[in-house]
Amino acid sequence: KQWYQRRVAITAGDRPELASAKVVISGGRGLKNGENFEMLYTLADKMGAAVGASRAAVDAGYVPSDLQVGQTGKMIAPDLYIAVGISGAIQHLAGMKDSKTIVAINKDGEAPIFQVSDYGLVDDLFKAVPEMINSIE
Repeated sequence: KQWYQRRVAITAGDRPELASAKVVISGGRGLKNGENFEMLYTLADKMGAAVGASRAAVDAGYVPSDLQVGQTGKMIAPDLYIAVGISGAIQHLAGMKDSKTIVAINKDGEAPIFQVSDYGLVDDLFKAVPEMINSIE
C-alpha cells in the first residue's frame, strides 16, 4: 500500500482552514464518538490536512459545527478529500462533490459515498486509519 506521502511537521494550531485546505480528512458517524476523531487529527497533522465532519457526526456531538461539510455546512473543493466512516448522504455530497480526488473508507461496500469516490476502501476504519498513520513517516 502506498499512501499519500508528504513530510510536514504541523501542530493543531497550524492546521489549514477547512474552507481553503488542499487536503481534507472528514469523519462521520462511523467514528462512533468524538474521542475517535483524534486519529483523524493525527493523520491530518501528518498530511498537512484540515479535518471536516459529516452532519451526522456534528449532530451526535462528536465535533463542533464549524467542521461540518455539506449543504448546511461548508462547501469545499480540495485536491484530495478523504471520507472516513461517512455513508454519503446527499446533503454531505453537495458540500464536497467538487473535490478533485475523493477517497472513501467505509466498512459498508454499498454506502453511497462509493458512487462518487475515485478510490474506495471497504474496510474497518479502526484498522485502516492507524495503518495510514503508521505508513507516513
